[in-house]
Formats: sequence, structure tokens, C-alpha cells
Amino acid sequence: MASVDIRQVRKSFGAHEVIHGIDVAIPDQDFTVLVGPSGCGKSTLLRMIAGLEAITAGEIAIAGRVVNRVPPKERDIAMVFQNYALYPHMTVFDNMAFSLKLRRADARDIESRVSTAAETLGLVPYLQRYPRQLSGGQRQRVAMGRAIVRDPQVFLFDEPLSNLDAKLRVQMRTEIRALHQRLRTTSVYVTHDQIEAMTMADRIVVMRDGHVEQIGSPLELYDRPVNTFVAGFIGSPAMNMVEGRLHREDGRAWVMAEEGVRFQVPDTVSGQPGQSVTYGIRPAHLQFVETGTGGACPAEVDVVEPTGDSMLVFCRLGALPICAMFTERHALKPGDRIDLKPRVEFGHLFDAADGRRL
Repeated sequence: MASVDIRQVRKSFGAHEVIHGIDVAIPDQDFTVLVGPSGCGKSTLLRMIAGLEAITAGEIAIAGRVVNRVPPKERDIAMVFQNYALYPHMTVFDNMAFSLKLRRADARDIESRVSTAAETLGLVPYLQRYPRQLSGGQRQRVAMGRAIVRDPQVFLFDEPLSNLDAKLRVQMRTEIRALHQRLRTTSVYVTHDQIEAMTMADRIVVMRDGHVEQIGSPLELYDRPVNTFVAGFIGSPAMNMVEGRLHREDGRAWVMAEEGVRFQVPDTVSGQPGQSVTYGIRPAHLQFVETGTGGACPAEVDVVEPTGDSMLVFCRLGALPICAMFTERHALKPGDRIDLKPRVEFGHLFDAADGRRL
């Protein structure tokens, strides 16, 4: 097991730079998730850790050893890809044992390692089957088993669940996390799905356009996003964002948006009176209150989406679209008028010019 240190790493394809001097320190035994929209550079960064892409500048160190010019097979890493990359003519056992046979490992060692991995992943009944005889989830387990038997210092996962249906993705998320808790092998996981990132990670690295926007635990990113990009990307449904101006009077602070809609914010927020700001509030932090409640905003319901354990209500505050999420079941329909009260302590304030948190 080992730490992974990424120091001022850059990657260019010709004159076009796609990774712009990234610094990320991944501690030993950590499960770190690289997350961001398509094209942000997360898979390119993972491939540079694996040695599948050359580094233009900077250093990558695994267990303290700089591996910039070390071939992939000598980095002591194992990678699980989006497609399972199994040999169709080999049984599950032979697919899992293949890398060990290439190393000319002892037959008893191969048998022991494959059996242990198969037991861990629930594959014992399928060892003599071929990939075509397995479900998608079982094939992904075989791909993970092939990585486990190598006993690497670092696991690299490149969107391994994107080909699975929704139910299997949830199941495999749990299995991968449980597997990490048993093996405690340093893991780097790439996904564009922020729900995967939130539920699986010890730490999340949010990327955009080849830059790191924020690094932190899932709850740190959810509770204190450093800018509007992170605030809008982390959390589902997304945070509501409203443009307005900051006002202060008699020790109180609030944001005045279009059509006189007013949002109170904590008195301790920074920012100057009259400053253009973006006010953010998560749908779960909007309360359904009785008409006339102080601090509430009148809204008109546009769409109601029941999800079973909660309901999403898409409304308009004047001309401002806003989403609220309630765990209670309210008998609402389009056209209804309701009052929504933001929980002041959960409001977020960002500079409208650069998107940075105030």
C-alpha cells in the first residue's frame, strides 16, 4: 500500500494544454474520487498515474518513488476499466489468474490468490464459467478480482460502473466501498457521477477544465463549497442559485433579488453593501411554512415530482425559478401558491464576479 503524490502535473497534446499544474496528495489507504464534467481531465490524470499517458511536466510519485518514466507494469498498480476487458475464450478463473501466470507465479499461489479473491467477491460458483455466461455486475466483479489478485499498491478505477443499470450501480457502489474497507488499498476512482463520489469517497477532488476546484471530504464540499461551480455540481438536486445585491442595515444582512424577493443571510458573511452576489440555498433547506410567516417568500408551483421518500417542487418566486425538496407529503399541484422560508444558517453567498465564496 502507498501514497500517491501529484505535483504540478501538466499534460499537453501538441500546443493544447489539458491539465494545468495540478497538485493532489493522496494518503496511504485513502479512497479518493476524481469527479467533474466530461472533458475536465480526470481520466487523463488517472491514465498518467497508471503510466498510460506521458506527463508533459511535473511529477507523480507512488510510495515516494517518482514514476514519470517507470513503465506501467513496474508501477505496482492495478486498473479497473469502464469496459470489463475480459478475455471471452477464458473462464473466470483463467481471466483472474492471467496476470499471475504471466509472472510465472507458483500454481499453488495462483490457486490461493484467485480463490481468496473469488470468495471476497462472491464469484466462487462462477469460476468455470465464461464471460458471456455472466451478468454485467458479475463481469465487473471479475475485472475487480483480476486486479485484486495482483495485490497492488494502488487501485485505479476508470468509471467502472457507467455500463451498469441503476440498480446494479447502487449495489456495486456498496461492494466496492466494502471491498476497500477490507483491503485498505489506496484507491483512485474516476467518475462524472457526483452521487457516486459523495457515497464512496474519503476525499473528493472536484475538477473543471484541467484545474482542481476543491479537495475535501464529501460533507465539506456539500456544506462549504468554495465557489458556485462546486456548489452547483455537488448535491442532487442542485443548489438553487439566485443573483442579487447584498444589503446591510442595523446589523442584519440580506440579498435583494429581482422583483423585490429578499433572502436573509447570516450577519457574519463578508461582502460590501451593494455588492453583486449569488445567493445559494439547497432544495432541502427550504421550508414549507404557513402564509404570513416572517422571512418567507411567496411562490407559485410549476411542477411536482414525487420520488417516494421525498417530493421535489419546482416553483417560481416572481420570475425566479427555484426547487424545494420536502420529506413530508403535501397535496400540491401546478398553480398552487405556497410560502417558502430558507433556513438562514444554510444559505451560501458567492461573489457574482468570480463565483468565489464570501
